[in-house]
Amino acid sequence: QVQLVESGGGLVEAGGSLRLSCVASETIFSINAGSWYRQAPGKEREWVGSRVSGGATNYADSVKGRFAISIDNAKNTVFMQMNSLKPEDTAVYYCTADIRRTVSGQKETYWGQGTQVTVSS
Repeated sequence: QVQLVESGGGLVEAGGSLRLSCVASETIFSINAGSWYRQAPGKEREWVGSRVSGGATNYADSVKGRFAISIDNAKNTVFMQMNSLKPEDTAVYYCTADIRRTVSGQKETYWGQGTQVTVSS
């Protein structure tokens, strides 16, 4: 079973930047798409943004122009660069990826365990 291991979260001041990483725990054939979600205390999990391997991206209005998702298949990793962070970005961030484990295998969706991002004012 592939696991997605997230890292890069932490405490940052408003206006700062963080780069989240989400790496597959074993050798895979490809990551076809990657997305990030977040969940703030007392709120429902919300979609942040998505990228497909062809390069098309979509972002929630709240992060558009500040966050950028990339996929590096050589590193089996989905990244999210977060700039100009705001206190309202504070949340646990979760990655999800559509992965093809072998060249002939089906795409399957996996989730990371979450990483905490805290933005101080």
